[in-house]
Amino acid sequence: MPTRILPAVGDADAVRSITTLLSQLPDAEPVAPVVDSTQLVDTLARLAAESVDELPEVVVVHERIGPVPALELIREVALRFPAVGVILVTSDPGPGLFQAAMDYGARGLVALPLSYEELASRVQAVAQWSVGVRRHLGSGGDVFTGVGGTVVTVGGAKGGVGATLTAIQLALAAQASGRPSALVDMDLQAGDVASYLDVQFRRSVADLATINDISPRVLADAVFRHDTGLALLLAPGEGERGEEVTDRAARQIVSALRSRYEVVVIDCGAQLGGAGAAAVEMADAALLVTTPDVVAVRGAKRAVRMWDRLQIRKAEETTVVVNRHTRGTEIQPALIEKITGTPVAGTTVPANFKELQGAVDAGRVHELDAKSTVKQALWALAGELRLVKAPEADHRKGGGRFRGDRGSVSFRRRKDGAG
Repeated sequence: MPTRILPAVGDADAVRSITTLLSQLPDAEPVAPVVDSTQLVDTLARLAAESVDELPEVVVVHERIGPVPALELIREVALRFPAVGVILVTSDPGPGLFQAAMDYGARGLVALPLSYEELASRVQAVAQWSVGVRRHLGSGGDVFTGVGGTVVTVGGAKGGVGATLTAIQLALAAQASGRPSALVDMDLQAGDVASYLDVQFRRSVADLATINDISPRVLADAVFRHDTGLALLLAPGEGERGEEVTDRAARQIVSALRSRYEVVVIDCGAQLGGAGAAAVEMADAALLVTTPDVVAVRGAKRAVRMWDRLQIRKAEETTVVVNRHTRGTEIQPALIEKITGTPVAGTTVPANFKELQGAVDAGRVHELDAKSTVKQALWALAGELRLVKAPEADHRKGGGRFRGDRGSVSFRRRKDGAG
């Protein structure tokens, strides 16, 4: 059977060089190259969604791939698609980089300029390893799940618009529907998830920042298991420790969580630093919460444009959620969609703070009454995002109907995105 090889190369000259050599290898079947890290992960996720058998045996990653650095990309591919062998092509084949590449999950390293013999030997070895892993796991079996869990980030157009409450209720809805879920507080200097859920904790996301290989045991030690069943990874109690969580650390943490939970909801707060930006870039769906007032909507527009300029997220791949909505306000969802240039979630959250005040003041928003219109709307939003397990229209674990047929929210990395 021919070996399917997927090149991930951003440089046009390097693309021609690598694809020419790959096409000359015996029993090789090079597929159309991808030009950046996002396209690589999207392509592998799409193929895995069709069938594990559709995945290539070998992925060749060029050192100058972007926007995600090559080693970080290798780690993500290794975690999400464990039976795909990755080869790093580099101009620095020294022992230091070789060891780092192996630690990040690569199965081989090939030096530039490319040598036919070296490339052929490495591709053959990695392809044999991939075939062996698939045979051991069982093609299409329960052990190898391919794309991993769904990651959703929730940010605020400005402080106080309800991003944290939104993130908490989305995670609670997913957990209540039977999907193992994690909630991460990535608002590193001012995170309030612990306060909203009445949690006293010792470990935080900062404790994972310096760990290169986040094993299931290490992750479990850092996670707080809430009474609702939610796994909580909380912001550090000392805000200055937030600086320890770099964008690289955030990528590793999100990848580790994605491999362990069906749903991962990340509260990014209103001030997006490097860690939050990395999470938004990796997410299947990125939500931006706003209220229907001039200041918040302008803030949402600024955030969307900034994400686009910094190549964190395109406007059309960001979904705005309208909180504290009333029919009488002049600023309606259609206008917000026009101003921000983004899709707006079909589910709006009504303005009804009286329902929330008791639970918020007590720090127990997980006990919000099932009859609360705010809770029902947020759980309906979870249905719209397809974060809930049950497809039925009426599924009342804790309140609200799960409605998956409203709006046009789409997942960037999911073949069957919600909508």
